[in-house]
Amino acid sequence: MTGRPENAHQARLLRLLRDKGGRPRAELGDVVGLSRSRLVVELDRLAGCGLVEQARPAASRGGRRSGVVRLSTRLRFAGIDIGATSIDVAVTNAELEILGHVSAPCDVREGPDVVLGRALAMAEKLRGEGLFDELHGVGIGVPGPVGFRDGVPIVPPLMPGWDRFPVREVVGRRLGCPGLVDNDVNIMALGELHAGSARSVHDVLLVKLGTGVGCGILIDGEIYRGASGSAGDIGHVRVDDDGPLCVCGNTGCLEAYFGGAALARDATAAARSGRSPYLAERLDQGPALTAADVAAAAAAGDAAAIRLVREGGRRVGQVLAGVISFFNPGLVVIAGGVARLGHPLLAEIRAVVYQRSAPLATGNLPIVLSELGDTSGVIGATRLISDRVFSAS
Repeated sequence: MTGRPENAHQARLLRLLRDKGGRPRAELGDVVGLSRSRLVVELDRLAGCGLVEQARPAASRGGRRSGVVRLSTRLRFAGIDIGATSIDVAVTNAELEILGHVSAPCDVREGPDVVLGRALAMAEKLRGEGLFDELHGVGIGVPGPVGFRDGVPIVPPLMPGWDRFPVREVVGRRLGCPGLVDNDVNIMALGELHAGSARSVHDVLLVKLGTGVGCGILIDGEIYRGASGSAGDIGHVRVDDDGPLCVCGNTGCLEAYFGGAALARDATAAARSGRSPYLAERLDQGPALTAADVAAAAAAGDAAAIRLVREGGRRVGQVLAGVISFFNPGLVVIAGGVARLGHPLLAEIRAVVYQRSAPLATGNLPIVLSELGDTSGVIGATRLISDRVFSAS
């Protein structure tokens, strides 16, 4: 195993090389503000513990050509993104470029032994493809509240049997490397920060519309988790006192109106009642309706499907309008399986937010769909663990 950085200068160098790629020694010194002699000392220490290496010489700046320093090509991180109905596992290099990615359906309600066993088997499949000999860290996202310090889910509504299960300990031990666990929306927000729409924005809301509904919060480029790890749980904001029962036990939550399960419920009702011939035909062809079916129906002009999209977007916009007026983000990213409803959903969310939020908060506020798709979670998970590995010990 490699070592860890010894001080803040080394940690800053590692994160710079991760985020910006290999750099000439002379340029590194300019960026981090170290004298040439001190830079040489710090880089030699990092090379000695296997974290950096020298690549080809850089273009000349008028004298002897400076060597290019990069992160070690041996370094490997794994990201495991566990959703309510699927698992994504990826292996990246030290710059968090995906080297291999596998995805599989999986019901999180099967419990931690089954689900984590499947995730670990997927990681071993990537090992078998020669993508890594050893891992230097693994980040794990789960669809529920997490005690970040202990690496355990805390009373997660969508995850029966997972309460306080030692996810970090089990996965880290099996893969032989350090591990970190966080809520899935937090790691998706980190993925957007590293490789998506949020790369140049510091204050961001990542809204996941999936089986569950949640919000990852970036403040000055760092995840905000709140006092106990439940910050951003907008899926359980009540939008109607007389609304449907939610998995959390309350009624009228946003998630009970427009999570993936709620959308499937309402689409199925529209199909069976005859209000949507298109969805009725889709239901006859498969076991269940999904957001993709509703998107296809809306695109075909199906009135009932269009109504579902507009009503859902209005509910989401209603909650986001208050959050945006309070938080004043620089960017809102909409992601998750239900977000595949696409631009008709996005247009409805925007319309409600821009109408209801404070004008000063929305005057220059982009609200966009994620460009990363299913990879935002695994990229964010590796960003999470690399932040830890690349911090001073």
